[in-house]
Amino acid sequence: MRQTRLLIGSTLFLLLLSACKQQDTSPAATTPAGTNTPEAMTEAPAAPPAAAVVETVAPKADTGFSVESVPLSTATLPPFPFFDVPEGLVAKIKADKSTVGFARHFFLAGKNMIPVEGRLYHNQMSLIGPDKQREYSTTEFHRNYRDAVLALGGAEISETQFTRPIVDEVGGLREVNQYWRSAPPTSGYEHHSYLIRTADKEYWIHVGTAAARPAGYLVVLEKQAMTQSLGFLDASAMKSALDAEGRVSLHINFDTDKSTLRADSQAVVDEIKKLLDANAGLKLSIEGHTDNTGSADHNRQLSSARARTVLDTLVGLGIDASRLDSKGFGPDKPVADNANEAGRAKNRRVELVKL
Repeated sequence: MRQTRLLIGSTLFLLLLSACKQQDTSPAATTPAGTNTPEAMTEAPAAPPAAAVVETVAPKADTGFSVESVPLSTATLPPFPFFDVPEGLVAKIKADKSTVGFARHFFLAGKNMIPVEGRLYHNQMSLIGPDKQREYSTTEFHRNYRDAVLALGGAEISETQFTRPIVDEVGGLREVNQYWRSAPPTSGYEHHSYLIRTADKEYWIHVGTAAARPAGYLVVLEKQAMTQSLGFLDASAMKSALDAEGRVSLHINFDTDKSTLRADSQAVVDEIKKLLDANAGLKLSIEGHTDNTGSADHNRQLSSARARTVLDTLVGLGIDASRLDSKGFGPDKPVADNANEAGRAKNRRVELVKL
């Protein structure tokens, strides 16, 4: 059975993941078609589930790095995740466990860490082959992956190594380690980040090494949004919650690190309009909330801007502005424990509060 390979430096790099080895592939494989967070979390869905795209992580406003600074690749990309382990080494994670449909990982970009989400492949390997006939230095291991990424039209996006201030800026080691799948993000370990851009995709690549017990780590993430599996509350359910609790949490999705409302959230806003149209005396405060990931000040500003966007959208639909108010609290009013993802998800929300 034929396999596509790319000769890089002194090492032969496979262009297919082990999971793809059981199917015939060719160099003509085409590029697949084609990121704090929606400020929302739905309570019990009252309407049939509707597919919605949820962007759950926002990088800092100023990272010292722009995705647009990386040129688009003109190479024909092999199937995700592009690379197998270097010749003579053995992956520790089996093919059926190495790819996660949707996950988060932090990447060094410029001089900061950026959390990115999407389909994620990760693996690790000893830099000494099982028969001890082939041993890679950390320099050779990194150089091979660097050359392979460049051959696919990608670019290295950071030469910075981890420091305590860099990690603290995104919440500290406790936060980062929840999503980490590489050598420890501390000094003493070598890390390099890369980005491959196509017209409609971003592929983030992280290569790490540990020298004491020679080991190499690879993470390849195809940036994409999660397909939302929960439905949204309709106007009737919103009214019931407001009558019972005085507030209701909703899914309202925005572009990453922006206050721009996503098209897939229009249905939720339409239900809010129906609620207000059917209850002429109802006045609402629209309040944005985030989890504790990233800068608290930035999250407060972002949640405030997003709440204002919802207000302005409703006014644009004909709702009297005197019936509405907007506020942003960022991470200041959690409703769940931020120590785990389930809790953080509940804290990311937009609330309607009866005035």
